[in-house]
Amino acid sequence: MKRIIVIGSGFGGLAIAIRLQARGFQVTLLEKNAKVGGHAYQLQKCGYTFDMGPSLITAPQIIRSVFHAAEKRLEDYLELVKLDPFYRIYFHDGTRLDYSDDGARMKAQMANFNANDAANYDRFMQDCRGIYEAVITGGLGATPFMDFKALLKFLPRALKLKALLPAHYFVSRYFQDPRHRFTFSFHPLFIGGNPFRAPSVYLMIPYLEKVGGVWFSKGGMYSMAQAFARVLEELGGEIQTDAEVEEIVVKHGRATGVIANQKFYAAEAVVSNADWAHTHLKLLKTEHRRKWSDRKVERLDYAMSAFLLYLGVRRQYPQLMHHTLILSERYKELVKDIFDRKILPEDFSMYLHAPTRTDATLAPPGCESLCVLIPVPNLAGDIDWNLAAKPFAERILKFLEEDFGLQNLRQELEVLEMLTPIDFKLRRNCHLGSAWGIEPKLTQTAYFRPHNRSEEIPNLYFVGANTHPGAGVPGVLLSAEATEKLVLADTGVAQDGDYYIRNHACMTES
Repeated sequence: MKRIIVIGSGFGGLAIAIRLQARGFQVTLLEKNAKVGGHAYQLQKCGYTFDMGPSLITAPQIIRSVFHAAEKRLEDYLELVKLDPFYRIYFHDGTRLDYSDDGARMKAQMANFNANDAANYDRFMQDCRGIYEAVITGGLGATPFMDFKALLKFLPRALKLKALLPAHYFVSRYFQDPRHRFTFSFHPLFIGGNPFRAPSVYLMIPYLEKVGGVWFSKGGMYSMAQAFARVLEELGGEIQTDAEVEEIVVKHGRATGVIANQKFYAAEAVVSNADWAHTHLKLLKTEHRRKWSDRKVERLDYAMSAFLLYLGVRRQYPQLMHHTLILSERYKELVKDIFDRKILPEDFSMYLHAPTRTDATLAPPGCESLCVLIPVPNLAGDIDWNLAAKPFAERILKFLEEDFGLQNLRQELEVLEMLTPIDFKLRRNCHLGSAWGIEPKLTQTAYFRPHNRSEEIPNLYFVGANTHPGAGVPGVLLSAEATEKLVLADTGVAQDGDYYIRNHACMTES
């Protein structure tokens, strides 16, 4: 049995550990924090429970494929609840739209804004279907783009699908009303992308949601991290927490193991689910990085960061759905402030997660467990968060209470915790405090994104948001499948047809 070390226990790290352990490798997973989860960590305080990172599930079939790889049933570990609507979107003018997979309901709402836009809804979804079928059904999301040939093979199809156009431009060809243009183009923001330059290949997400739904796991998203950890240990894999990896040891051009807590862990291969830039800048010595020098790593474009508030409130707010978006009047210029100018603007758009709308056990009776996420610049900007955090939090609370109408919010607060870009850097080892890592723009997508296998150290692999296909729960789980294929091929482990037929079948279940 070949020993494999997995660094980091985010969803990508847990998924690759399960897949490889199930294939006969002996996997040891090392996690720097006290609990598994990575970005999907959990905060509990005063009877309130908060998911600190991912908060929604799309494409449950991709999650199911991880359980299938271990010959387990998702239903034995998780209780998923489908949400309806998926999100409620409040626009700056007071109008709103309840976003769902019900085409008739969507078109009826859209007709109130623009009848022609409503008429174009079906055509837009049909064209997004083509992108979805290429990336998900066709398996491109789980195919490692290790050479230029793979890109050239996909390119004609991508051009035909117009999948390389900027997402907002693609959407604007169907919809005229600015509210609709936002509604169908904002999804790249969920994976750290700028909708005005992220390629429309990421517009598979609206169709992914339409055919697969948006779901929540009872107990919070952390229940999924716990379920994956349980499966790994049932298979015989080992998890060590409070074990931060300090170095990936390389001898004669190959990784021989890692050092954590001043202890050497030998391995025939290493998979890093740690931040890709952190892995290169901090865990690999410079003499082992001929291609990815410090300068080249730092010259990549990194995604935005996030400012989060975790609010335990001694009352509830029925105007909030499980997922609620509250938008500023500005869209393109606000995105420019965050991604390009890297300033903290006076206005903001926000995402609110109210899981108590679906699972009352996450807060005391009659109370609300809320998470507020504001997109903000990464640490390449000149913002001193040690000084800016508290005033910014007060601005957000004041807006929610006085402008949006969450009455007596500040008076009823029982828990108030913050997470800033500095926390993403220190707690999660995220380069520049970027919560999503490398920005998903055209020149940093597919072949042009960091590969799932190191280009310099042949038995060092990567999973997670920074490698192909990208961020988001489906993306990092697909990255684990892509990386698994490379490990199996490189180690000569048979890739039997039954195994891949079984996993392809569960990938396409509705």
